[in-house]
Amino acid sequence: MSFSAVVVDIREERKIAGRQRWQVLLDRTEFRAGDAGTLEAVARSGARLVVLVLGAVEDVDGIWHQVDKPLMAGTAVIGSLE
Repeated sequence: MSFSAVVVDIREERKIAGRQRWQVLLDRTEFRAGDAGTLEAVARSGARLVVLVLGAVEDVDGIWHQVDKPLMAGTAVIGSLE
């Protein structure tokens, strides 16, 4: 299953031994808490960036996608569930 969305917010989840993990909030999602998959973005240059979604957590703002690479707010993505 895949869907299109836009990143609306990003926050650092944690930093351990110099490695960061991020959480991104999308304007819409098919992910639910505990789901994993990918987010794919296309740069202005046409290069494709595939970001692993390691999990998803829910809070009062919605479903946050736990990722290992940051995506800026306003980035259009295609999400895919595993």
